[in-house]
Amino acid sequence: MRKPLLSLVAALAVTACATTPMGPAEPPPPPPADAPVSIPANIIAAVDNPLRPEVDTRRDADRLPAQVLAFAGVRSGAKVADLIPGTGYFTRILSKAVGPRGHVYAYVPDELTKLANREPAVNAIAADPAYKNVSVVLNLLPNFGAPEKLDLVFTAQNYHDMHTPLMGRPDMAVVNRKVFQSLKPGGVYLVLDHSAQPGSGLRDAEKLHRIDPETVKAEVTAAGFVFEGESRVLRDAADKRNVSVFDPSIRGKTDQFIYKFRKPAGAR
Repeated sequence: MRKPLLSLVAALAVTACATTPMGPAEPPPPPPADAPVSIPANIIAAVDNPLRPEVDTRRDADRLPAQVLAFAGVRSGAKVADLIPGTGYFTRILSKAVGPRGHVYAYVPDELTKLANREPAVNAIAADPAYKNVSVVLNLLPNFGAPEKLDLVFTAQNYHDMHTPLMGRPDMAVVNRKVFQSLKPGGVYLVLDHSAQPGSGLRDAEKLHRIDPETVKAEVTAAGFVFEGESRVLRDAADKRNVSVFDPSIRGKTDQFIYKFRKPAGAR
């Protein structure tokens, strides 16, 4: 069961982060147990922002944005890319969480806008004076980047789409390497998506809008990232992972994985 959390005393179950050893050693395996982590005040305030539309806030109980962004490590002053922001659910929260000294780049794939034949929904957010630290970047996925080095690249429920005709099936080795290059040393790549059945690879990406978490891990680490851990707050064993995420029987209640990857501190 998922429990909403919007108070300072609530806790988040996450995988503790291992420290990368000195020298050319293999990345450490993720720790075997979860540890509670408190939700920072900047994230609590961002989720509680009264300017958020009701269509967003009513989804909080299922999406648990405070726990997700706490696991990502979003801090005041951070430079963040919201990769494939959709209608801007996380864009608004990220904007307030990073504050006036931070910035959010809503990266919208041009492949998607050409297919949709309309302007990105997040344009309205970037034009709102309440979110003046939001900029929209419209470009092709293989050209991913931002005007400055980033602390975090965040993508929610969209990684699987990058393997479908919807996004033009870009070479994910190129996309993930571009994400790697866009980050500061020590920066984080946070991938949240709907889980497919173990061993299914990319089989269900187009029809069920799901992806095997192990496929994501293999692709992202191949770009140079170190897998740092998983948050299990959106895991749901009741989801058999055999129907579309839009099926009424499971919509909003899917089993979702949240993987944190880090660019090594010594990398360029």
